[in-house]
Amino acid sequence: MNAPSLDSAQPPAAPSPRWRRRLALAAGLLVAAALVLWWYAGRSAGPAAIVLYGNVDLREVNLAFNDSGRIESIAVQEGDAVHRGEAVAQLDTRRLRPMLAEAQARAVAAQAALRRLQHGSRPQEIAQARANLALARAQQRQMRAQYSRIAWVFRRSAGQAVSRQDVTDARAAAAVAAARVRVASEALHLAVLGPRRQDIAQATALLAADRAEVALLRQELADATLRAPLDALVRTRIGEPGDMVSPQSPVLTLAITNPKWVRAYIPETDLARVHPGMAASVAVDAFTQHRFAGWVGFISSTAEFTPKTVQTPQLRTSLVYEIRVFVKDPHDELRLGMPATVYLGPGRSGA
Repeated sequence: MNAPSLDSAQPPAAPSPRWRRRLALAAGLLVAAALVLWWYAGRSAGPAAIVLYGNVDLREVNLAFNDSGRIESIAVQEGDAVHRGEAVAQLDTRRLRPMLAEAQARAVAAQAALRRLQHGSRPQEIAQARANLALARAQQRQMRAQYSRIAWVFRRSAGQAVSRQDVTDARAAAAVAAARVRVASEALHLAVLGPRRQDIAQATALLAADRAEVALLRQELADATLRAPLDALVRTRIGEPGDMVSPQSPVLTLAITNPKWVRAYIPETDLARVHPGMAASVAVDAFTQHRFAGWVGFISSTAEFTPKTVQTPQLRTSLVYEIRVFVKDPHDELRLGMPATVYLGPGRSGA
């Protein structure tokens, strides 16, 4: 059998015009579908998330005693959790307690003196004053009678039986007796009237001063026990038992673990896309498996240059606004100063 020659081979048949139109129509539909999908994907995706960089921040409390003294004991160590009102340190009160006892005794004495003045004279005191007045009047009558007799003898004897000096002495004795009557009478009057209002007011003021001193010493005794002002963690134990401290020297530093936040900085171009309460998530290098949920809690109203601690070279010379993103950290995993990445985007507001 003879093989066919190359010249006898026929070229492939060209597609008909109808098939060409069908292919062009299919290509156009595919392009249109791709454009629609791209537009829809871009519309549903919304604006891109904002990524910020900052550091974990929290508040601290420096605890110090209100008064100077020597530390007797410290009940906590670094890392201990303390609760509001819990005693964490104690001053030596061996000198303060006797001072309080002395002030209390003075207050009791002042109160007794005030009550004595308020109750007035006792019936026995009034009776004694009346008896003294009766005695003075009896002595006055005796002195007057004696003076009368001496004066009569002096006149009858023309100064022979008694001397003029005797008459003078008798007259003086009668005058003294009359004065004693007046003194006893006034004493009885005062006993009936009772103490003056000014004396009662003075005794009241002295009692108030003694009570104020007692209250002050009691407060100093209470202040000798240092208590935690809120729930926190002991970050630093500065003082030790035996140290002398003052109100200017902290004994403990407490870290407030709730709330925690990330201090970051946002450029002005993204400022309109962020608002307080906006949902956020925070990532740190130490926990790569999960992010911490949070929300925007504060946006500064003043622009500033980006601090050097922010590790974004593009923003170090730009004007930015400070932003605080509060973080939910129920297991206390975040630490002060941790570098953090904040992601802000569409979503529900944080609580």
